[in-house]
Amino acid sequence: MSITAKRIVLAKRPQGAVSAENFRLESHELPDPAQGEVVVRVHAMSLDPYMRGRMDAAKSYAKPVEVDDVMEGGTVGEVIASNADGFAEGDMVFGMTGWCDHAVMPAKELRRVPDGVPPTAVLGVLGMPGFTGWYGLTQIGQPKAGETVVVAAATGPVGSMVGQLAKHKGLRAVGIAGGEKKCAHAKEVFGFDACLDHRAYADAKEMRQAIAGACPDGIDIYFENVGGKVLEGVLPNMNTFGRMPVCGVIAWYDGAGADEPNKLPAAWRSILVNRLTVQGFIIMDQWDRLNEFLSEVAPLVADGTIKYTEDVAEGLENAPEAFMSMLKGGNFGKQIVKVA
Repeated sequence: MSITAKRIVLAKRPQGAVSAENFRLESHELPDPAQGEVVVRVHAMSLDPYMRGRMDAAKSYAKPVEVDDVMEGGTVGEVIASNADGFAEGDMVFGMTGWCDHAVMPAKELRRVPDGVPPTAVLGVLGMPGFTGWYGLTQIGQPKAGETVVVAAATGPVGSMVGQLAKHKGLRAVGIAGGEKKCAHAKEVFGFDACLDHRAYADAKEMRQAIAGACPDGIDIYFENVGGKVLEGVLPNMNTFGRMPVCGVIAWYDGAGADEPNKLPAAWRSILVNRLTVQGFIIMDQWDRLNEFLSEVAPLVADGTIKYTEDVAEGLENAPEAFMSMLKGGNFGKQIVKVA
């Protein structure tokens, strides 16, 4: 079959904040699938903060995207040609095809979309972001009924999962988000007990005072995915023997504040005095627990206990703009790009 496919590649590495010139949309002829491969027509792709790290050449937990290679990312799509046992035309699958509209993929690197599940759900609430929230809260946070959990980016796919699971398990959930509209959404849709608009506070001192007011009994679990002044405001409010799962620090990803991590040693005193458990984790290390996550959470999504919100950008060509906006908090819910 002859298909002229489109893809977005890393044109050059960013120096500071990401800009449009770091991406390039190009066309290429798709090869025929070899034995064990299938051709996928991408319907939707996920945009996630971790992709910013892949654009840099610095040593990390995963290899960077090379210049002129397709941007990394998870997608959901339809098999339109198969040369692999167990996959047929029309099957809906998800995998790491990257930022593209068609891809030839080894069948062993794809998973079928479960029956009855909206396809885009496997990119968010039942995919890597939702799995991240579940694992960090349940396995590292070790939540107990009556405790208080705080999570930033509360309307995003990770933060909203953390808050809703916490409420389901009998905890008080306090969210932090960017803007009054997001905070209202966190409370009205996701059921947070309170939500603070971090944009309303000029610095870490004001943030700390606001968090203290929202958490009169202190914080037992802080799910860290932001860093910046939010982290500085949370630390003084942590309870003794509090737990802090660390899955991201988006405030330090994109140029501004690149030197901020050098200030982190000042936080060690709070960690010491309060005997905090602080554990970083990368969800790709935990894929053997994905089915455990799905068995617990998929029924909660199906019966409406766990809700989710998607922010959909239209068109592959608009992925860079949507990605840059997401890094600045411009998305409202799980950021997805509709490709077909």
